[in-house]
Amino acid sequence: MTSETAGIELRAATEADRGRIAKIWHAGASLPGVGPATLPSFAALRQRVDEECAAGWLVQVAVRGDTVLGFAAVKPADRVLCELFVDPGERGSGIGTQLLRWAMEALPDGFMLYTRAGNERACRFYEHAGLRRLRTGLHPRFGDPIVFYGT
Repeated sequence: MTSETAGIELRAATEADRGRIAKIWHAGASLPGVGPATLPSFAALRQRVDEECAAGWLVQVAVRGDTVLGFAAVKPADRVLCELFVDPGERGSGIGTQLLRWAMEALPDGFMLYTRAGNERACRFYEHAGLRRLRTGLHPRFGDPIVFYGT
C-alpha cells in the first residue's frame, strides 16, 4: 500500500527495522499522557520488539525513502492492534491514518485496541476513524486507566 500523501509507503517490517521501531515507540511513549509514568528503557523496548515479533506480531512500517517514520503491530490470532506509533516529528502528517487503515485491512473481521485514558490525542484519533469506545479498565502492565476501542 502506498500513501499519496507526503511520499509515504507502507511495507512489511524487516528484522533490520526493529531498532528504529523501538526508537519510535520509545519517543512516542515519552510524550506527555502517552506512555506510563515510568517509561521502560529503550533497550527494554528494543528487546520487547524482538519478543513480540517472535510471539506473533505482524508489523507494518511507514517509510519515506529508507527512513522508518511509524509502525503498526497487530496480533492477527487475537484480533488486536497492539501498537501504533508515529515519529513525534511526523505527527499530523497522515501516517497514523495510513497505518490504521492497514490494520483494518489486516484484521477485516474487526479488532480491539486500548490506549491510555489520558492520551486524549489518541482517543480523538481512534474515535474520528470510527472506532467505538467499548469500556475502560486498567493497563495490564502498569495499572493506569485505559480505554478499549473496537471496530
